[in-house]
Amino acid sequence: MSSPLLTLYRRLSRWPGGRWLFTRAVCFKAPYFASISPRITLLADGRCEGTLADCRKVRNHIGTVHAIALCNLAELTAGLMTDASLPADMRWTPRGMEVRYLAKARGPLKAVAVPERPIASAPAGYELPVRVGISDAAGTEVFTARIAMWVSPRRANG
Repeated sequence: MSSPLLTLYRRLSRWPGGRWLFTRAVCFKAPYFASISPRITLLADGRCEGTLADCRKVRNHIGTVHAIALCNLAELTAGLMTDASLPADMRWTPRGMEVRYLAKARGPLKAVAVPERPIASAPAGYELPVRVGISDAAGTEVFTARIAMWVSPRRANG
């Protein structure tokens, strides 16, 4: 059984402009992410891909994509991947993020988020590390993040 988020993505992505609409819906639910104008290009069990355009509003004073814009894209793709991949009896929250800036981020950027271990139901909470790599148009990885997601059972009443 797929998550409601993954079901929505699959339904909308069949239509022209559907991925754009899906991304706008996500940004409506979590408005801060709209500040970077991301685009989710793939959402599947265990994987999320998204893009970020190099435009003025995400640049820093030296003309490259700002470090925090990269962090936002990483958190967004990691969160969507986790939400889309979780069993229905589990929930998640981010607990921390370690980042590495490997090269100047310029031009269109692509993020790929994948879990570092299988995502499964469990009787107690556990840490799920999610790896996010962001690459430029040439395929050079310019940024990596390891996001610690805390996965725990849902409470019976909510």
